[in-house]
Amino acid sequence: MLLTIDVGNTHTVLGLFDGEDIVEHWRISTDPRRTADELAVLLQGLMGMHPLLGDELGDGIDGIAICATVPSVLHELREVTRRYYGDVPAVLVEPGVKTGVPILTDHPKEVGADRIINAVAAVELYGGPAIVVDFGTATTFDAVSARGEYIGGVIAPGIEISVEALGVKGAQLRKIEVARPRSVIGKNTVEAMQSGIVYGFAGQVDGVVNRMARELASDPEDVTVIATGGLAPMVLGESSVIDEHEPWLTLMGLRLVYERNVSRM
Repeated sequence: MLLTIDVGNTHTVLGLFDGEDIVEHWRISTDPRRTADELAVLLQGLMGMHPLLGDELGDGIDGIAICATVPSVLHELREVTRRYYGDVPAVLVEPGVKTGVPILTDHPKEVGADRIINAVAAVELYGGPAIVVDFGTATTFDAVSARGEYIGGVIAPGIEISVEALGVKGAQLRKIEVARPRSVIGKNTVEAMQSGIVYGFAGQVDGVVNRMARELASDPEDVTVIATGGLAPMVLGESSVIDEHEPWLTLMGLRLVYERNVSRM
């Protein structure tokens, strides 16, 4: 079984793969204060519930792949792999790791590991040209060329950040549940805010993707648009440009990167 770990700024998503199939997944909060020992206990608790794994930490795990946008968590996870999974091959996505996707940006080392991993999965699943829209702490739009190259993207404030900012900065506003309202025209403050979030972000996605597609391909219809991230379902039904929804795209990319590197270890 391969354990994949995608550490985002707000949430950490974990997945178990049996071959190419994801057989279990978990979502937990990302806490940069957690130590390696605390993370090990958390992992043991989660995986101890799965029938295909043993009671001891590491039983049934024969590989680990990790990407992280939070350096302190990556440091602690590195310690977890060393202390608790010492005999298990582990791939941590960082400079020098083989991904198979050329990064054609001004400063390749500045591109988030999760964005590169998403591009890896997009190329494998759909080929290029493609655009990956990841609804996380930030909403990111990443462009992959017809030759499978990562060529850049767009970063915008995410849905949860926007909701929080409205609640903090708006004197008569408050933090709300992110949900689809009854109608576009809100009949109360909560529904008006929900409408602004859901339909506002759908409009943002359509506008940004259409502009990117015109730059990415001579025929924008050739571009496959893939949505991922925990909040993607909020926008899927309202956006006109999303072709595919892959909730585990990053975990799939981690599996591919693991397979491309483990033979070199």
